[in-house]
Amino acid sequence: MMELKIQLIPTGEIILSPGKNGENHCHNCKVVASDGVRAMMESALTARDRVGVQDFVLLENYTSEAAFIENLRKRFKENLIYTYIGSVLVSVNPYKDLEIYTKNHMERYRGVNFYEVSPHIYAVADNSYRSMRTEGKDQCILISGESGAGKTEASKKILQYYAVTCPASEQVQTVKDRLLQSNPVLEAFGNAKTLRNDNSSRFGKYMDIQFDFKGAPVGGHIINYLLEKSRVVHQNHGERNFHIFYQLIEGGEEDLLRHLGLERNPQQYQYLIKGNCPKVSSINDRSDWKVVRKALTVIGFSENEVEELLNIIASVLHLGNVQYGGEDSNACITSDIQIKYLARLLGVNVSVLTEALTHKKIIAKGEELMSPLNLEQASSARDALAKAVYGRTFTWLVNKINASLTYTVYTLIHTVDNVFSSPFEQFCINYCNEKLQQLFIELTLKSEQDEYEAEGITWEPVQYFNNKIICDLVEEKFKGIISILDEECLRPGDASDLTFLEKLEDTVGGHAHFVTLQASVFFAPFATQRPLAFISLSPANHLSFIIFLCLPLQAATQFKASLAKLMEILMSKEPSYVRCIKPNDSKQSGRFDEVLIRHQVKYLGLMENLRVRRAGFAYRRRYEVFLQRYKSLCPGTWPNWDGKLSDGVSTLVKHLGYKPEEYKMGRSKIFIRFPKTLFATEDALETRKHSLATKLQAGWKGYSQKCKYQKLRNSAIAVQAWWRGILARRRAQRRRQAANTIRRFIKGFIYRHKERCPENEYFLDYVRYSFLMNLCKNLPKNVLDKSWPTPPAALTEASEHLRKMCMQNMVWSYCKKISPEWKHQMEQKMIASEIFKDKKDNYPQSVPKLFVSTRLDGENINPKVVQALGSEKMKYAVPVTKYDRRGYKPRPRQLLLTANSAVIAEEGKLKQRIDYGALKGISVSSLSDGVFVLHVPSEDNKQKGDVVLQSDHVIETLTKIAICADKINTININQGSIKFTMGQGKEGIIDFTPGSELLVAKAKNGHLSVTAPRLNSR
Repeated sequence: MMELKIQLIPTGEIILSPGKNGENHCHNCKVVASDGVRAMMESALTARDRVGVQDFVLLENYTSEAAFIENLRKRFKENLIYTYIGSVLVSVNPYKDLEIYTKNHMERYRGVNFYEVSPHIYAVADNSYRSMRTEGKDQCILISGESGAGKTEASKKILQYYAVTCPASEQVQTVKDRLLQSNPVLEAFGNAKTLRNDNSSRFGKYMDIQFDFKGAPVGGHIINYLLEKSRVVHQNHGERNFHIFYQLIEGGEEDLLRHLGLERNPQQYQYLIKGNCPKVSSINDRSDWKVVRKALTVIGFSENEVEELLNIIASVLHLGNVQYGGEDSNACITSDIQIKYLARLLGVNVSVLTEALTHKKIIAKGEELMSPLNLEQASSARDALAKAVYGRTFTWLVNKINASLTYTVYTLIHTVDNVFSSPFEQFCINYCNEKLQQLFIELTLKSEQDEYEAEGITWEPVQYFNNKIICDLVEEKFKGIISILDEECLRPGDASDLTFLEKLEDTVGGHAHFVTLQASVFFAPFATQRPLAFISLSPANHLSFIIFLCLPLQAATQFKASLAKLMEILMSKEPSYVRCIKPNDSKQSGRFDEVLIRHQVKYLGLMENLRVRRAGFAYRRRYEVFLQRYKSLCPGTWPNWDGKLSDGVSTLVKHLGYKPEEYKMGRSKIFIRFPKTLFATEDALETRKHSLATKLQAGWKGYSQKCKYQKLRNSAIAVQAWWRGILARRRAQRRRQAANTIRRFIKGFIYRHKERCPENEYFLDYVRYSFLMNLCKNLPKNVLDKSWPTPPAALTEASEHLRKMCMQNMVWSYCKKISPEWKHQMEQKMIASEIFKDKKDNYPQSVPKLFVSTRLDGENINPKVVQALGSEKMKYAVPVTKYDRRGYKPRPRQLLLTANSAVIAEEGKLKQRIDYGALKGISVSSLSDGVFVLHVPSEDNKQKGDVVLQSDHVIETLTKIAICADKINTININQGSIKFTMGQGKEGIIDFTPGSELLVAKAKNGHLSVTAPRLNSR
């Protein structure tokens, strides 16, 4: 019988429990590994109403944006943050730690087909890695999204996955450690706390991970783009400077801080107080400092290099504290201590540094002139120096990391973050994002349609927005914004924001996606107003824009050229996409902002991608590649196919049982619509590989084992002959013993009625033994069980003695287990049985109900009644209904039984006391009613006549009265009617008649009529 064990894991899917050898399998069946994964996938689909579908391609209403977002919401609420759109992974930042990144999860995704497991960043990483190994092509993982969407964390998870799952040696392990440790270093120097993200990357990062032919990571290379240097000197309210400043101050040793001239208080430094946010609850600067120091050592920084690096970082803080004074047109430095620290930390002369911070050099006709700076210019020069020092330090740091990771490139991870900085930097960031979106369109959407049309595959065209028009607006020669900006920077005369804006209006003012709103410039690539660039014209920013105009060699053109090289590199790779989505702006876990997410879904182009994936095919390969890989699955194509490639592929898919709707044949490629079709083919190939390997092994094993078999065969024949002789002799001996036994049994059966003799003793002993064994297995279970096996004639007397002993033992055991309370209960039940059994209708219904000690507790009895009873102990109390002697009106009363009398009480009064000695008898009907009469002597002046009462527990009540009054034999059970004395010599009659329901009322003839249902027929 098949036994299936399953378990639920945090990613939401159900998996088979691993077996003894680590395989996922069903016990007592041959299905292992991949079949176990399929069971997991099918089980996950059953919960789609609650957790949504794990691939948006499976959405029924795939054209609806509302359905798309609702599916994201369902999965987000269940902590399922990953969802596929075909091969594109959509990731929603949970803003909390999830237990889905353990080594067990990494092993679960290792070497498994992409769609056979639930969506995960590990699946994308493993798929790219396996594609690189099997196809020999460079791979690209492009991670994009807003700030705070989780791009940095996604890249870190990919690095961790490769570090754990890739082959390793001592040298490779060193590279793995350096790759992993480069993250905390780059985050410390390049990340900062913003309003949207506590660990926001303030630079663009392009990272190569390099593998050798064995698939082991052996190196890497990082290119940084557009570090937000303006953050060094200014931060918005609620934001912080780069992490390294706070880590150094909080975590640095006392001797180190003393050497650097720093205090353990961020509020002492002008560059750290602009945002008024020195502490962040989610960041531990002290522990992060330890991580960074360790990482620098692992990467290969020497102690001298680390010291020089920290000197430069400290010098930036001291630069911010440099103060100027003097006349407005001739600034001078008023803080000599800061200058001395700066000169020592930077290794320059004090006078040279002072002159550089207070003067500017002008070269005119080959002559150099030093001109003093005013206060505003000097402050700007100081900030410009701080930004330049930090920017070059960051570049040196990246180059140093690259030097320790140098090798030949095989695969690539690329991540870009959206940073918000100065207007020019923001313009470059948005331009970069538009180029990446264009790359996504070209490689994913447009190329999909072009490929199908080139192969002659008919499908429904998908309309999508191509942002090439936006990119052309920025980068087009002579007409683009960058060209206009370069021209404005180089032209003679005073260049300002206003002249640049007028130039834009004249050149691109009529562009459909260029809009000018008062003092701001916006570009709207979609219907929603998504700003591509913003240039402020307020007077406060005039100086900063002049500095921007003086950037050497046209920074925008340089960035355009660098971006073009980046696009060229990305175009040469096989891309995989991770689209990161931020669920809310407040960084709260569990909060799903539908408006914000809808905006991200639009500009990430996810709906367009979904429509293309749903209309197209999941897998396509050229005929020669497909045939070469799978030809061994068909006898007609194995080992070689000599005809046309298309005919060979057609023969192969027919043999595999492909249905017409599952695939299409193009001009040079086969297109497979459903991933499950490809998985089935891959599984068949894996099985076939084993069979081919088995054939190769069989030839050699057959030859090597043949000679050994011949030798063993001759030896085995000799051993078998000897052993068979032994077995034959043993078999003959057993037969002789069996024949003797049968002979003795038959002879004993013939002499069974005679006295014991040698001829029948074996038979008689066997009969006795059989009886005793049967008796042992079939003893009575309780005292009521009267069954007993029939004994043989020779054991009749012994059987009777055994039966009596067994019964005595069961009775003794039963009595020993009875408690005093249960014994008292049984005694009452015996008395009730003696009085009412087969006499009163409702007696059988009372048998299973236990009698209680009292039906009224102390709270239900008036204290005055208890006081009136005095020292008499109340043994039983029950609520009853008393019928008046005149008119038979029902009155609620309480019947109290003491040791000497029965007392009828009303609220706080004792209405009547009947001594047990004066009680003549008790009458009750045979029906199921609860009416009974207590008969008292008519000559007793204290009594007013017999008492007519009704109780809901009449069997229990009368049993209690009979026991207390010792009147067991005075209870009369009457049929038809009961006569009773009403006082003054008058008699009353109670008529009892069977009916459908209980009814007590005065009849027309003056009698008390009681109608009661008959519950049992006698």
